[in-house]
Amino acid sequence: MSDLGPVAWPPVPIRTARLVLREPGAADRAAFVELLASPEVHTYLGGPRPRAELERELPGTPERWPGSFVVDLDGEMIGQVLLRRTREHCCPVAVGKVDLGYLFLPRAWGLGYAAEACAAALDWLDGVLPGEPVVLNTQTANTGSMRLAAKLGFTEVERFRAWDAEQWLGLRPPLTPSV
Repeated sequence: MSDLGPVAWPPVPIRTARLVLREPGAADRAAFVELLASPEVHTYLGGPRPRAELERELPGTPERWPGSFVVDLDGEMIGQVLLRRTREHCCPVAVGKVDLGYLFLPRAWGLGYAAEACAAALDWLDGVLPGEPVVLNTQTANTGSMRLAAKLGFTEVERFRAWDAEQWLGLRPPLTPSV
C-alpha cells in the first residue's frame, strides 16, 4: 500500500452529523494501542498485535500519513478510516486502485459510525481524486463488514482464499460527474 499521490494533506477536518475525521495526533496513541491490540477488532484481520509490542514500537503520533483519518466522537478517537493505494494484491483488479479500510473500537460498533465515517472519507476522496475507483476487501464471514460494503456501494468483483479464510473483494466504481 502506498500514498494517494498529489493530494493536500492533512485536509481540513471533515465534519459529519456526529463525527470528525481528522489527522492522527499524539493524544490518539493510547486509542491506537487499544485498537491494534483488540482481539475483537482483529477477529477477521489475522489477530491482534501484542500490547507490549505496540507500546514499544508505535511512534508518538501513530499512523500519520495521507489517507489515514482518525474518527473522532466528542473529542475521543473511536476508530480509523484508511484510504491507501494498492500496489500488490492477489487479485490483479485491485492493483493500483485506492483501498478503503476501517477499524473501530468495539464500543463504537452497531451505531452507524463506520458507515457515516466511511461515506465521508469516500466523499472527500471523490473531491480530491475525481474518477477514482475504490476497492475494499473483507472476509466473507465478517457479516457486518459485508453489509457496510453494500451500503457504501461496493459490488463483488471476486472471492478468493487468503489467510485461511474466504475473502471478498468489492469495487466502488468511479462516480460519473453530473453535467
